[in-house]
Amino acid sequence: MNWSEAPQYFKYIYSSLLLLFCVTLVMSCIFTSESSASEYNVSPIFAFFLFWFLISWLVTMEGGQGCLVGLRSTDSKKFSDTHPITLKCTQLAHKGDNMERFIIGRQFLVVLVIFLINMCGSAVEQADPLNLPPLINTIFLENGVALMITTVDIGQLPSQVNSAVCMLDFINNYFMLFTVYVSLGIEFSGLLHSVYLVQYAFASFNGAPIRSNEPPRTMMQKIFFATRVLISITILIFALAVTIQALLEGKSGMWEGVSVTASMFIFFSLLCLVGIMEGMQIAAFALLNKSEDELSIHKIAHANCQLMFDESNLQSFLIGRQIFVAALMFIVAKITDISIDKENGETNIFNMSDGAQKFFDTGLLGSVILTIIGSLAWRIIASSFPLAFMSNPAIYIIIRVCFIIDATGVCSAAWILALIHQSFGSFKPDDFYIEEEKSAAFSVEDARNLYASSKATSRRSVIFSSIKLKAKKEDSLESSMSKMRQSFVAANRYSGVISIDDFEKLHQELKEDKFNIAETETDCYIMYEQGKDRQLD
Repeated sequence: MNWSEAPQYFKYIYSSLLLLFCVTLVMSCIFTSESSASEYNVSPIFAFFLFWFLISWLVTMEGGQGCLVGLRSTDSKKFSDTHPITLKCTQLAHKGDNMERFIIGRQFLVVLVIFLINMCGSAVEQADPLNLPPLINTIFLENGVALMITTVDIGQLPSQVNSAVCMLDFINNYFMLFTVYVSLGIEFSGLLHSVYLVQYAFASFNGAPIRSNEPPRTMMQKIFFATRVLISITILIFALAVTIQALLEGKSGMWEGVSVTASMFIFFSLLCLVGIMEGMQIAAFALLNKSEDELSIHKIAHANCQLMFDESNLQSFLIGRQIFVAALMFIVAKITDISIDKENGETNIFNMSDGAQKFFDTGLLGSVILTIIGSLAWRIIASSFPLAFMSNPAIYIIIRVCFIIDATGVCSAAWILALIHQSFGSFKPDDFYIEEEKSAAFSVEDARNLYASSKATSRRSVIFSSIKLKAKKEDSLESSMSKMRQSFVAANRYSGVISIDDFEKLHQELKEDKFNIAETETDCYIMYEQGKDRQLD
C-alpha cells in the first residue's frame, strides 16, 4: 500500500464501520417497535420492507434524472436494440416539455420519499434498542444521524456516481419507467403548479420568453393550467397555515425548550438554507463558461466561483452539499411532524377531525412546503439570475462548510458501495455500447481547455465521457476514487437543470465537448502543441 493513500484507506474503513453501525441502529429500532412506524400501527416486518423499498426507489430517482438529461444528446437509434426499456424511458421523458415536468414531479417525489423514510426509520423518544450509552442514542437516534448516514450512503451518493458513467444500463429497468410515469403524474395533478407562477414572474422580470418544445396552449388548456395553479397555491397556503399553527401551539416536532419565536425563525431559516443550496448548484453551473473578465465585475460572485472551481474543490463542494441538503431535509421532516397529546387535553389543529389530524401528524404537508418554497422556487431564481444568486456573501460560508463535511469522510463508504452496486447491477460504461465520435479538428482554445482539464483548474472541466471515467484494473485506489468523484461531479452537472433553457445550454456543452479524446496529460500536451502549430500555419 502507498502510505500517501493511508488517510483515504482510514476514511473508507471508518466510514464503512460507521455505516454498518447506523444501519444496525435503524433496523434495531424498527424490529423493537421503537421507530416512528410503530406510532402508525405498522408492523415491524412491513416497516422493514417498506424502508428498503423506499431506499431502492430513492436510488432509482437520484441516478435516473441525470441519465435522462445526459441522454438527450444521444441518438436513440444507437441503443434502441441493446436497451429497449431505456428507449421507452427516454422517448417518454424527452417528448415535448416532459423533461421539465419530470424534474418538477421527481423533486417532490424525492422529498416525499425522504419524509416517508423518516416516518419508517426515525426513532421514538427515549429509544434504546441496543442498550447504548445515552450520549450515543442522543446523537444517532434522537437527532437522526443514523438515518441520515444510511440514506445518503446507500440511497443517494452511489447511484449518482454510477449513473454518470453507465446511463444506458442504469435506467434500463421498469422501475425507472414507473418512476417517470409517477413523476409526470405528480406534475400533471397540479400539486406543484404554483412553482410555474414563480417561473413566469421571473421570466417577465427578465424580459425573456418562456421557451417550450410544444405548440401554444389552446383556450381549454390555458383554463386547465390556470385552475391547477390556483389549486396548488391553495394547497401551499393551507400547508403553511397548518405548519405555522403547529409551531405556534408547540405541537410540531421542534426540539423541546425552543421558544415559539425561535421555532418560527429556525423553520424558515432551514427552508431558505435548503433553497440556497439547491440553487447554488444550478447558479454555479450556469456560470461555468463565463470569462474571468465578466465575473470579476461582480466581486463576491467571482470570489465564490474561484473558491468553488479551484482544483478539486468542485468535487468536495458537491459531495458536502449532497450530505448537507439531505441532513437538512430530515431536520425539516422532523420539525413538520405534528404531535397532539390528547391525554393532556391538547386539541386538533384548527379543530379538524381526528382523521384529518392523523394526516397532519405525518408531516407530509411539510413535503409540499419544502419542495415548492425550499427547492423548486430557489432553483428557478438561481437559473434566472445566476450572477446575483452567487453574489450572496453567505454562499462563501456554505461552500466552506461543504468542504469540511466532505473532508470528514463520513460518507466515504458510498464510493465502495458504488463499486458494489456497479458490479451487482452488471453496469457497463456507455462507450461499451456506443462508439464515441471523435473530432479531428481542434482549435487552440479546445486544446488549451483540454490541457487545463487534466490539471482540474478549468471551470469548464465538469463534463467527462464514460471513456475517461471508466475504471481499469491497473487503477490505484487514488485513481479509482478520483474517477468516482469526477463521476459525481458529472452527475450533478446533468442534474443541475430546471428549465428548457438549461437543457439547451447543457445540450450545447455536450455537443461541443471534446474532452473525451485524451485520457492522459501527455495526450493533452500533444494536442495543445498541435493546436499551436495549426494557429501558426
